[in-house]
Amino acid sequence: MASLNKVILIGRFGKDPEVTTFENGNKKVSVTLATSERYRDRDGNWVEQTDWHNIVVFGNLAIDIAEHKRNYSKGDLMYIEGKLRNRQYTDQQGQIRYISEVNAEKMMQMAPARPPQQSSYGTPYEQRDNADPFNGQNFGNDGLPF
Repeated sequence: MASLNKVILIGRFGKDPEVTTFENGNKKVSVTLATSERYRDRDGNWVEQTDWHNIVVFGNLAIDIAEHKRNYSKGDLMYIEGKLRNRQYTDQQGQIRYISEVNAEKMMQMAPARPPQQSSYGTPYEQRDNADPFNGQNFGNDGLPF
């Protein structure tokens, strides 16, 4: 029987991505992602529950983030797609710790935390009240351009 390990999350970064560079030059990016859900409790009051997810990135995506080809920061609304991984490690006190992480394979910024200082899309469109959208072209008796 086939199996599938796929995670899709949409949430906000809880901190700026942290880059770790290994001795062999490979990079790892770590960041936390918050996802929130609202529901009504038994008394009819709205309750918001936030879950925190550990996100790790390797490979070309990590290199792009480390070299600021993708500028992500705390508060950005993000789409994350990857695989759930569980691992264990020994902390500085010798205790075995367990952690669940999402190994991100795809990552896309849906909305920045704050508006950009300068848009890469140029100046915003401004409609002019007196502007003729058809530049004085004559479209016949019915006035339709088709």
